[in-house]
Amino acid sequence: MALMRKIRHFVWGEVPATKTERKLLLKIDWFILSYCCLMYFSNYLDRSNVSNAYVSGMREELSMHGTQFNQINTIFTCGYIVGMIPNNLMLQVVPPRIWFPSMQIVWGVLTFCTSAVTNVQQIYAIRFFQGIAESSTFVGTHYILGSSWYKSGELGKRSGIFTSSGLIGTLFSGVLQAAVYTHLNGVSGRSGWRWLFIIDGVITMPIALYGFLMFPDVPTTTKAFYLSEEERLLSCERLESDKDKDIEHGHLSWNLVRRILGRWRWYGCSLLFAVSGETESFGSNNLMGQWLKAIGGFTVPQIDYYPSGMTAFAIVSTLVCATWTDATKSRARWPVLVYMSIAGIVASICILIWSSPIGLKFFAYYLAGATYAGQATTFAWANQICADDHQERAVVLASMNMWNNVVNAWWPLVFYPATDAPRFTKGMWAMIGTCIATLLVTWFVWYLERREKREKARIHTRDDDRQEKRSTKSREEDEKSVRSAVGSSRRSHESA
Repeated sequence: MALMRKIRHFVWGEVPATKTERKLLLKIDWFILSYCCLMYFSNYLDRSNVSNAYVSGMREELSMHGTQFNQINTIFTCGYIVGMIPNNLMLQVVPPRIWFPSMQIVWGVLTFCTSAVTNVQQIYAIRFFQGIAESSTFVGTHYILGSSWYKSGELGKRSGIFTSSGLIGTLFSGVLQAAVYTHLNGVSGRSGWRWLFIIDGVITMPIALYGFLMFPDVPTTTKAFYLSEEERLLSCERLESDKDKDIEHGHLSWNLVRRILGRWRWYGCSLLFAVSGETESFGSNNLMGQWLKAIGGFTVPQIDYYPSGMTAFAIVSTLVCATWTDATKSRARWPVLVYMSIAGIVASICILIWSSPIGLKFFAYYLAGATYAGQATTFAWANQICADDHQERAVVLASMNMWNNVVNAWWPLVFYPATDAPRFTKGMWAMIGTCIATLLVTWFVWYLERREKREKARIHTRDDDRQEKRSTKSREEDEKSVRSAVGSSRRSHESA
């Protein structure tokens, strides 16, 4: 029995103390996590479809050349940057149940529009606005998960599951594109890659409707029909018992800027993901698909299918690492960043040795999937660091993704241009440098977090000492008063 409890704790996190809390957590996981994962799945399905469409006929049909594929991703990233912080701040004043699905409908409509483009310039315009809408999902969900519903011991796994749902979208996109190319290419006069965007839009819309109906907002404002009044109160109380957790929502404060700029958290966390996020460049730029297309000898379905192995390993790495970090007593997140950095360095070296067999390059690209493991972990870490200030947390989480995308707007153009396929020599050296930089910044954030914890501990100890001294002084004064009263009574008795 004890072994089963340990296994359950390792796999799913802290076991709720009461039956009511277990029932509440089950509902939260079902309705919140299911919608967030489906939303992120459709989000990443759309992003990956551009890469898969590019190697499945879009390049030839739209007469794309040079670095235009990279420019599409850069313009999307610019829209993503523009929308990121405004989207997260909107969650402070607009119910997430309204905001998330609304943004999803916007990008779903734009996805349908992509299926009808006649030139690459139209894709540029669509992808910019799509980036603004899609930027609501990733950091917005991490903010809601970390500040509203889950304790710190429950957060890592849920963040890992959420992040993995996006990777499943990437995995599914490759499989879907191969199936569409095989069965729908030329149907009704449309190319297979155009059908891919139509199917993507069809998948997106029902998920948005599900969000309108079922997403419960945040504990302090939820009116979800499936939560009882007791469960609503418990959802707030269980987080208030979580150390230093701030769960208030809906009121923006002007001293927010002073708090953010006066602490290390915004600088450290933003730098961490700005750097470590670029280790995902193998997957985000579909380097393996471009490599397979450039060296020749592979069919279009194979070019769509084979990179899915990298995504599959990314999913496994993300879930295992998120589970492990939640299971540790300290809930340290930094070892995951060390693991992914080492994996990125090894993969890059294997690809740089161009005379190595194709099998080793397959291994290297699949191993590079480990670099995605740090995504969920880094945001769970930031949620823990900023747990005592929900407004700061909203901005820090958005800024982390924003600065990563600021770098990502030009990084692929410089280091991973499509014209560098199949070797991507500059990109491999850039990856090695990025992984080393990730190790250094990880140590920097770990050191600052530990210093802040020590400072808080000293303040608490000092406050406890002061309280103890006040209590001791109060007891001494009470004892003195009692002795004085006894003495006065005795003297009165003797006089009598």
